[in-house]
Amino acid sequence: MPRSVTEMLVVVALGGNALLQRGEPMTAETQRDNVRRAAASLAEMVRAGHRLVVTHGNGPQIGLLALQGAAYRPDEAYPLDVLGAETEGMVGYLIEQELENALDHAVPVVTLLTQVVVDSKDTAFANPTKPVGPTYEEKEARRLAAARGWRIAPDGTGWRRIVSSPLPLEIPDMRVIKLLVEREVIVICAGGGGIPVVKLEDGSLVGVEAVIDKDRASGLLAEQLKADALLLLTDVDAVYRQWGTPQASPVQAISPDETELLDLPVGSMGPKVEAASRFVQAGGAVAGIGLLADAAKILDGTAGTLFLGRKVDDGA
Repeated sequence: MPRSVTEMLVVVALGGNALLQRGEPMTAETQRDNVRRAAASLAEMVRAGHRLVVTHGNGPQIGLLALQGAAYRPDEAYPLDVLGAETEGMVGYLIEQELENALDHAVPVVTLLTQVVVDSKDTAFANPTKPVGPTYEEKEARRLAAARGWRIAPDGTGWRRIVSSPLPLEIPDMRVIKLLVEREVIVICAGGGGIPVVKLEDGSLVGVEAVIDKDRASGLLAEQLKADALLLLTDVDAVYRQWGTPQASPVQAISPDETELLDLPVGSMGPKVEAASRFVQAGGAVAGIGLLADAAKILDGTAGTLFLGRKVDDGA
């Protein structure tokens, strides 16, 4: 099928906190309701003529699975790479089914468990920054950290467990992803940043205890696919200057060289801005950050924050 003039190949990254928002009960029903709304936004983009590759976060989900495992047999809990594979399948299944329903099964959709290679010597293993699991009051978070050997950090108005988040270097499954995209299949892949693995001297792969940042993995995926656009969708409507202060103001458009002036949270908005900037610098037409419900509007520049390859004036 030839591509139309307006059609773009878009990598859409659905944030874990957008699929399970802060304060919501971590139930299957809640997640399905949120995924159904996400699927409606994605379907709108497909009907507008765009081709999609979808990724998603797993911070809340992988933390929940880790808690369930520890409650059963703490000494036999599954490692984070295995939990990452479980959440990739679980969330991917929900997105696949709801997107198929939203499109009346007119477009093929598939979920692909995706391994992502990281460096075993990455300094991130000694400096955890990635929030996972539910939000706690500070006192409860400190109690759990002492009891379970967690590292914790503030996240919004609460506290969460943080884990290592090494940089993604390679996507071994890229050949399969490209083949599916060429066949006009909507691919759901690299969920939760992908399953973290390291490459041994003999070339074999083995999982490691980490959670790769979904936005960085999505940026790498978009670059290697030579996608036209990268959308990073979350539970915040835009990137903000002076976030968390009374002077906070949304950024409508920005160039990569201007992002250094923003003071951004390391484990959440920081990687999104980094991924968006890198994608544009690598030749991508446009990147955007904003609300999941505003996906189509972000793409046409009427919502969220756009990243462009030149210095811009957003009026802020």
